[in-house]
Amino acid sequence: MSESAPEPAAPTTPGPHPPEGGSAGGSSGGSSGAFVVALDVGGTSMKGGLVSESGAVLLSERCPTPVADGPEAVVSGIRDFIGHLAASGDGVPAGVGLAVPGLVSAETAHYATNIGWRDVPASDFTSLDVPVMLGHDVRTGGLAESVLGAGRGVSDFLFLPIGTGIAGAMILRGEPYGGASGWGGEIGHIPVFPDGEQCACGQFGCLETYASGASVGRRYSLRSGVENVRAEQVVISDDPVAVEVWDEAVEALSLALATYTLLLDPSMIILGGGLAEAGPALLDPVRTRLVKRLAFRPAPPLLKSALGVDAGMLGAALLGWRAAGRPDLGPGWALDVRSDPLVS
Repeated sequence: MSESAPEPAAPTTPGPHPPEGGSAGGSSGGSSGAFVVALDVGGTSMKGGLVSESGAVLLSERCPTPVADGPEAVVSGIRDFIGHLAASGDGVPAGVGLAVPGLVSAETAHYATNIGWRDVPASDFTSLDVPVMLGHDVRTGGLAESVLGAGRGVSDFLFLPIGTGIAGAMILRGEPYGGASGWGGEIGHIPVFPDGEQCACGQFGCLETYASGASVGRRYSLRSGVENVRAEQVVISDDPVAVEVWDEAVEALSLALATYTLLLDPSMIILGGGLAEAGPALLDPVRTRLVKRLAFRPAPPLLKSALGVDAGMLGAALLGWRAAGRPDLGPGWALDVRSDPLVS
């Protein structure tokens, strides 16, 4: 996700550290409003880019999220990073789209546990005089999968990214559904083993406690005594302890997905996030157990995300164009957006 452009201006201070891994080159279109700034804000890093009306990713950069410095520093860091990205384009962006964690509406970031902010207006995230739209990080990734990815042309599906934590985006009639108060999709806190381990949320036996990437690594380390083990290593290991931990993660996932399937009858389930990069090592056993769980009905197809770790940023681009009054953009964008050599 990079483009050729004038040498990017360094972010102002205080704010994010110099962006990592980005490059600039090519023009964003040569006119004001020919691109939007898209930003996916995570607890450790932010992924931002410039995306044109045609869906071309003109620029992509990463930047650390200064969570340790407090919520005001995070807001300031986002503002500076957006300014830096916008300055790297040719002209003024048509809008800004932001995917953020926690409880969020299109106009306000209400609360995020891992960041600590409360009721931050969308306008506080940028000094640019352009329209801004916020979206929940997972639901925004689900929007991208719906419009651009594995869920393209499917009106009802579940998008379940499995990373440090687990949350779901319920796509109903082609749009992410957040429920009555915005907390919809917290599938990671379904109690799959009600008498099981206590979750950080305070409940017991939550899916996230057994099957998130962080939990798989943590549970293996607790049982084996081996520190700093990544979930991806556990998945492919034939160590008996690793096999046991991974088996419990798969069991937890199958229970949660069976419950979701019986409640909402999705056309498909799309697994994303870092752990989905395990591919068949994740999909095959979860698919097998899901089929067994659903005794009287067929299981929905289980697919890997087409957009991977880019889903949040691409979804934020869709929000940016919606903020700019172009909700029509997206369906006509190329299916192979991630194959663009500029996409990093």
